Amino acid sequence: MNMEFKRKLAIPMEVKELYPLTGNIGNIKEKRDVEIKNIFSGKEDKMIFIIGPCSADNEDSVLDYMTRLARLQEEVADKIFFIPRVYTNKPRTTGDGYKGLLHQPDPDGKPDMFKGIIATRELHMKVVSETGLTCADEMLYPENYKYLDDILSYVAIGARSVEDQEHRLTASGMDVPAGMKNPTSGDLGVMMNSIHAAQNSHTFIYRGWEATSAGNPFAHAILRGYTNSKGEHHPNYHYEDIILLCDMYEKRSELVNPAVIIDTNHENSGKNPFEQPRIIKEVLSNCRYNPRIKKIIKGFMVESYIEDGSQKIGDGCYGKSITDACLGWEKTEKLIRDIAEIL
Repeated sequence: MNMEFKRKLAIPMEVKELYPLTGNIGNIKEKRDVEIKNIFSGKEDKMIFIIGPCSADNEDSVLDYMTRLARLQEEVADKIFFIPRVYTNKPRTTGDGYKGLLHQPDPDGKPDMFKGIIATRELHMKVVSETGLTCADEMLYPENYKYLDDILSYVAIGARSVEDQEHRLTASGMDVPAGMKNPTSGDLGVMMNSIHAAQNSHTFIYRGWEATSAGNPFAHAILRGYTNSKGEHHPNYHYEDIILLCDMYEKRSELVNPAVIIDTNHENSGKNPFEQPRIIKEVLSNCRYNPRIKKIIKGFMVESYIEDGSQKIGDGCYGKSITDACLGWEKTEKLIRDIAEIL
């Protein structure tokens, strides 16, 4: 093969033995997982906000942000449930650019996958132990999920991964909700097929084992907009889009717990993070107007950090994204308080 094999990495069991869950992390996760599933199944009437930086690029600023989020969670706990975004591996459209903490624990340094695995696990554990909030991450590499499966409370399958069989079948073996994004083409049928695959049992090869999954009844849709053949952004969070998704779920009667999370950035915002509050308020207005929409909308995905916007690697602005532009903390705090009054 035309590649250099540098070293064999520790398997998940070995990493977990070196970096075990400490304190009350296991109990926190167990309690939060139950509440998240109750929201997705309709037993609890709260809005989920999967919220945080586009990428978890710096431990200090990520923990700072999460501490602020935990304080805000206490204010709105009766109406809003936060699942912090701690995204440690990033898909890149061309393969170029920063690929996340997993690849580069130091964004200015060279890739080091073993250090990345450790840094990723340690950061997730620190967020839980310091804030009491269990997190979401994107499953870019299905085999790596085992390094974090005892910590995560939510997993997103990205627009570039949702058609991949290994992602779908791995999601079918998860015991936490898995959000399946619509593909970059916008074809909702692809997303619905992915949900079907994830909700059902399969036998497949996973990390060198023949494995049989139980099926994940909490696999669900994420609408994130799409790009047409001319490279133009098109949203899919409007009234007609959600009604179409309601119709598609009703035609797929084999799917349980019909649900959707609205990704308020990416193509839905035209990659303008300051549109996110407007998008959320429009969707909530449609929830009040149509009970079908209210029943299916379970929450929102929001890209938010300490500072507005984004910067290049090495620019040195504390708490500012080095990938997609984010909504800053002051605007985020106002947004959450505004939404809590609306709900």
